[in-house]
Amino acid sequence: MPRIVKTLAAAALFAALGAAQSSAEVTVLGWPGGPEETALRAVADTYNKTAADADKVNLIFFNRDGFFDKLAADLGAGSKEFDINLLATYALGRYAPFMDPIELPAAASETFSEKVLATMQYDGKQYGVPTDLSLHFMYYRQDLIDQLLSDDAWKAKYTEIAKEKMGKDLAPKNPDEWTWDDFEATAYFFTKSINADSPTRYGAVLQMKNLLFNIMVWHSTARSSGGNWMDAEGKVTVDGPGFRTALELYKRLYDAGVTPKDSTTYEYAEANAAFGSGQAATMLQWNAAFGDLDDPAKTPAVAGKIGTVAPPAGSDGRFTHIHGLGLGINAASEHKDGAKKFLDWLATPAAMEEYALAGGSPALSATIIEKVSGKRPDLVKLGNFAGSYGFVMNGGTAAKALSVYELQAKEFTAYWTGEKSLDDALAATAKGMEDLLKQQ
Repeated sequence: MPRIVKTLAAAALFAALGAAQSSAEVTVLGWPGGPEETALRAVADTYNKTAADADKVNLIFFNRDGFFDKLAADLGAGSKEFDINLLATYALGRYAPFMDPIELPAAASETFSEKVLATMQYDGKQYGVPTDLSLHFMYYRQDLIDQLLSDDAWKAKYTEIAKEKMGKDLAPKNPDEWTWDDFEATAYFFTKSINADSPTRYGAVLQMKNLLFNIMVWHSTARSSGGNWMDAEGKVTVDGPGFRTALELYKRLYDAGVTPKDSTTYEYAEANAAFGSGQAATMLQWNAAFGDLDDPAKTPAVAGKIGTVAPPAGSDGRFTHIHGLGLGINAASEHKDGAKKFLDWLATPAAMEEYALAGGSPALSATIIEKVSGKRPDLVKLGNFAGSYGFVMNGGTAAKALSVYELQAKEFTAYWTGEKSLDDALAATAKGMEDLLKQQ
């Protein structure tokens, strides 16, 4: 295609996506949807106000479905349609051959700890600026739980429902002390079809769509019960008690009507919409959701009424999946100087403070956290939970890790929807993982 035609086509794409000034030379491919996109747009606008025309940035976003496969294909083909692109801890090995290592400015050490910078390192080299740290919170309606813990009639009803549905004598607890049994009993109590006096329609909202990111959320349940991808010798171990216990929990709750019937089509946005509308009492969700959910302008039904704790404990304790997102330079870029200028600026304390206040979830130094904690108290917990409960599945950073997530999403959703038995879903998952991980 002639260069002039390519330029016009790109300009049309940028305009359709609400991109920045047409004079911009540096194209940034970001993570679509959610607070990461909102925050990136905010800091890009600020940067463009003072950047030279040749260094201004345009933002483009793929669809979330198939994002990583498309990115890998484009990088592998030497695409020049973007200069800076999204990175993720679990995909660094896949993308590093097609990206340039970078050297961050001294200011980056004031912004991030060495541990956080390491989430964007591969084979001893820095490949990106860490923009977001992702893990999971158990969100719950603080106002409703407070009443449950203080209302004798509610307490009695809770114990009655737990005995009927689970065969266990359970009493309400502070969410920071929950096991998965406590979560399950609470979810039953706040489901109107089970408890006619419940103030919410659903006790929980589960993300059960055939999507790899939903499996990351669910993994916190499996890992707490001893589940892992492989043992220390590299043997695939998904067909074991930990995965079975966690899969059966979701299936039980879904079949009982604790979560909306269309939860098998839910991911991040749909789950937030259900919880944010006041329909559900609890939700296991990415930490990034807190900013929007606690914003009175966006979710007036629940803002100011939300509590967050680490995911409940299983037989092995409390755990949360953790990974980092960031931005790095496409090796095929024709605007590397401009790309480096933007990343250098993004790594500064001022830029990341704005990113945090715009809804992003960076893991920042204590000095910056202190500045933003009044408006973003969730970022304080982000660091604490990562250090105390964070985990990566054994094999979760392998070159085929994303393919493993996709395989599990396909098989586990099939089980939850009744298309496959638990035995068949786990057998297919184990066999597929063995084949994939042999390719490392």
